[in-house]
Order: sequence, then C-alpha cells, then structure tokens
Amino acid sequence: MSLRDDIADEIPRLRRYAWVLLRDTTAADDLVQDCLERAISREHLFQPGTNLRAWLFTIMHNLHVNAITRARRMVSADPTHEAVDERRAVSPAQGDRLLLRDLERALAALSVEQQAVVLLIGVEGLTYKEAAGVLDVPIGTIMSRLARGREKLRRLMDGEDPESKTGKTP
Repeated sequence: MSLRDDIADEIPRLRRYAWVLLRDTTAADDLVQDCLERAISREHLFQPGTNLRAWLFTIMHNLHVNAITRARRMVSADPTHEAVDERRAVSPAQGDRLLLRDLERALAALSVEQQAVVLLIGVEGLTYKEAAGVLDVPIGTIMSRLARGREKLRRLMDGEDPESKTGKTP
C-alpha cells in the first residue's frame, strides 16, 4: 500500500476534525482538500515509520490557524466588516439525536483549544505526545486542556453550569 493510499484512508478522520474546527460542511471539505493537497505536494517530507495521522492533523491545524490569522488581519484592516455567524441549528426528533445535539452544543461551548485536544485524543485516539506535536504545545498543556475540557463537558452534559461555584444551574 502506498503513502497516498494511507493518506486516503485518513480522509474520514480529517473531515471529522475539520468539521469540529469549522462547524460548516463546505468549509470543512475545503480545509480537508487543502490539507490533502499540501500533504501530497510535500509527501517527500513525511518520515516513514512516524504517525501519518498526526502529520496530517498537524498540516490541517496549521492551515486552519493560518486561515484564522488571515481572516483577523482582513477584519482589522476593514473597520466596517461585521462578522456573521452562519451556524444553523437542527433540532432532531429522536432521543439519541437529542443527546448528540447536546454533546455538539457542549463541545461548541469549549474553547477552541479544548475542542481540539478533546477531539484529537478522545475521538481520534492520538497520544498526548502526538496531540502536543499537532498543536505545537507542551504535553502538560495538552493534559491541562483535556482535563478542563472533559470536566466542562461532563458538567454541561449533566445540566450543570460549569461557570458557577456550585455547578448547578438555577
């Protein structure tokens, strides 16, 4: 099996991570495509024997951060620009879908940094070291973000207010 075949096998995971980062299917697909183009054009830089998934997530993460930086520069250069949130909520009718919706909302309530760590470690199965490499932060930061993110998710899913001292909503 070739490196390109291995890269193609990672597309579902890349799409899932991109969707969590962007919350927009079209934008996520564009980010995945950019990531795949970058990976294939630089496949000579991949070191055989290392974690391909972590390498691809690093590429995607860096592309995403660069896009955010560019967008912020454009917004700050144009004082008349107003950001528009185009997220659309869909209310499912089934119990499992409601739970999934609640989880999605709880994930959205996490900071971007916590979302990335929870997804990379909890969903994609990367090690702390691999996630630290993807996000270019120390392992201790990964552990802290994961612990805080998991705790906030647990509280939100239990119907608690993670910001209050008692944890219970009024």
